Parts: sequence; structure tokens; C-alpha cells
Amino acid sequence: MKQFILTAFTIGLSFASFAQEQATPSFSLEEAVAYALENNYKAINANKDIIDAQKQKWETIAGGLPQIEGAVSYQNLLKQPVSLIPAEFFGGEPGTFTPITFGQAQTASATATLKQQIFDGSYIVGVQASKAFISYSANNKEKTDLEVRKAVVEAYGNVLLARESVLIFEKNRETLSKNLYETKKIYENGLGDEESVDQLQITLSSVENQLRNAQRLEKLTLQMLNLVMGLDISTPTVLKEDLDKLTQREMDLRLLDEELTMENNVDYKLAYNLNEQRFFELKLAKSRTLPTLNAFINYGSTAFSENFDFFNGEQQWFDSSILGFDLSIPIFSSFKRNASTARAKIALDKAKNQLEESKENIRLQLENAKSEYLFSIEQYDTSKANLALAERIEQKNQIKYFEGLASSFELRQAQTQLYTAQQEYLQSMVGVINKKTELETIINN
Repeated sequence: MKQFILTAFTIGLSFASFAQEQATPSFSLEEAVAYALENNYKAINANKDIIDAQKQKWETIAGGLPQIEGAVSYQNLLKQPVSLIPAEFFGGEPGTFTPITFGQAQTASATATLKQQIFDGSYIVGVQASKAFISYSANNKEKTDLEVRKAVVEAYGNVLLARESVLIFEKNRETLSKNLYETKKIYENGLGDEESVDQLQITLSSVENQLRNAQRLEKLTLQMLNLVMGLDISTPTVLKEDLDKLTQREMDLRLLDEELTMENNVDYKLAYNLNEQRFFELKLAKSRTLPTLNAFINYGSTAFSENFDFFNGEQQWFDSSILGFDLSIPIFSSFKRNASTARAKIALDKAKNQLEESKENIRLQLENAKSEYLFSIEQYDTSKANLALAERIEQKNQIKYFEGLASSFELRQAQTQLYTAQQEYLQSMVGVINKKTELETIINN
């Protein structure tokens, strides 16, 4: 019995541990990106746009395939029309008329019609354009994925930044609280002045305020990351990365030597899609000058009766069938079609200019992104060195202060300089991560 209870208890603990792991997802940066690409709301909609484009393509193709329509009609002449027939036809007096009704009061008919498009220039263009639309949807999905990736990287970095800020402010608060305590004791023993106590109190209050703000930002940035990833914002997501190690990994100067393949850039792809769209719009305008030819054949049956007994087995039905062709030939539109074609040609020329402009903009963006990425690395190295200097200066001023060789004002200046260097160092690490992502987005290899 004891063995059974022990086993049950162990299974219960294992299940609770598993449930806790399931309820607390943890992600590295790349895992967070991969998860977001599947669950981000914009990414999901972009996938649906591709499916929608494929359905639209089939909708366009199906328009030129055989179409069958059925129709059922029922009429009941509550008051039948009366026609006047010369009475002399029935042996009456000449010059007089006899009222008469034709046919029976109720009519029912059923018809099936098969239609087939034989030639329509706009249909051919539409099928070609639908393929280009699928390409546009795929490229738009790629751009969405790149934007989602960039948003995840920024949000992930902001969470790490907020957490590191909290740790630094807590450390600063602990150091300041100790300094303030010691200064108060010195002052109470008559060996210091009240101004030194006040200076440290001001600095401590400021640090405590920044700590509370950093703690709020830590919660808020995690909620933003959850939102970008497609999680409930209250999910207690665990981040596997360390800000410093992640920054070291993201520093890769070889990326600056990467060659740009213009066809890989998603903005170029979308600009090219615009050219395709304008090209097919021009073809569509030209196709309107061509004739259209359609064929149809139908088969129907009609019944007549004074009463509603069409489902009676003895009811007589009369069959009919028609085969026909519709040929439409554009002849003269008061130059409307010419104007439409000219406008489509102008739109295509503008799209070509926009494509060339996009190429130059992409090249400029690449040079700017490389410059900013290199600057972010340089800024990181500088801020790291400055932080080490600021820490030494602050430590020396602490020693001088308690030895009576430095004033409280000089100590506060050194501390403020240290706090600024700490934040610049953290920001520089996030800058390296974000700038690399921007450069990778442009190159898109």
C-alpha cells in the first residue's frame, strides 16, 4: 500500500512538473522567431492571402470553362388576358368581335443551359494576371515574415534590456543604500555634514524611481513580445538568451561584405509585381478591341394545365432545345478604348520608373544599414570601455569621499556618470542586435 501511494505521489509530481513546463513556454531568439512566423496574427493572415489568391486564380480559370445553369418556372394566370377576334370567323355578324382567351391558365417549365466561352481576350489576360497575383501574395507573405522577424528581435531585445536594467538599478540601489547608511552614521557622530546625506538621498530616490519604472517596463515589454509572437499577453514566457552573449553572437563583420542580389530583396520583388500588374492591365485594355465568341445549348420541357397537376403521370410535357452562338464585335466606342489603352500605357511607364527608383533606394538602404551596423558595433565597444572607466571613477570617488578627499557633490557626479554609462552600454547591445536584423532584412539571403 505504501509503495502504491509513493508511486502515485511520484506520478502526480511528474504530471504537475509537466503541466508547469507546458504552461511556461521558453524560447531562444530563433525559437521565438520561428514560433511567431506560425502564430503571429499578421503572418496567419498573410498565409490566408496566399490561399485566397489561389482560389481567385481558380475562380478566374473556371470562368472560361463550361457553365451549366438550371431554371424552373411556374406561372398561374389568375386573370387570363382576353383577345378580340372578328365575330365573322365564328359565323357572327361582320364588324363585331368575340372575346376569347388563348392557352391554359397554368404553365410550368424546366430548362438546363450549357454555356461555353470560345474566345475572350480578357479571359486569357485574366488567367495570366492571376498567376502574377499569386506571386504578389507570396512576396507579400515574405515581407510580412521579415517584418514579424524584425518585430520579434526588437521585442525580445527590449525584454532583455528591461531585465538587465532592473538588475543594474537594484545593484545601484543596494550600493547607494549602504553609502547613505554609512554617511548618516558619520553625520550622527559629528564627523560629516548634512548636505552629504541629502545628496545621497537625492541620488537614491532617483535610482529607486528608475527601478520602479524599469520593473514596469519589464512587464510591459514581455507583454509586447507575447503579442508579437501570437501568445496571450499574460503568458509568463521565459527567455533563454543572455543579452551580452546574444550581442556577441550578433557581431559578424563578414555581413558587411555580403553582396546584394537585387532579386532577393522583397521590396524589389513587390515593385516588380507592380510592373507585372500594370503590364497585364495594358494587355487587358488592348484585349477589349477583340471580338468575343460564346456558344450555348439548352434543353427544356414545358407543360400547360388548367389545374396544378404537373406531377400527374398523365401530364403531357413538350420538349424544346436551342443551340446558339453569340459573337460580339467592338466597332466604335468614340475613342473610349483608345483612351483606356493610353492610360494603361502611362501607368506601365510610371511603374517602370518606380522599379528603377526602388533599385536605387534599396542600394542606398543597404549602404546606410551597413554604416549603422558598423557604427552600432563601434558604439558597443566604446560604451563598454566607457562603462569600465565610469566604474573605476565611481569607486575612486567613493574611497576619496569616505576618506574626506572628495565632496558629496563630486561623488554624485561620478555616480550619475556611471548610471549614464550603464544605460548607454545596455542600449548599445540592443542596437547591435537590431541593426544586424535591419541589414539582414535588406540582403535577405
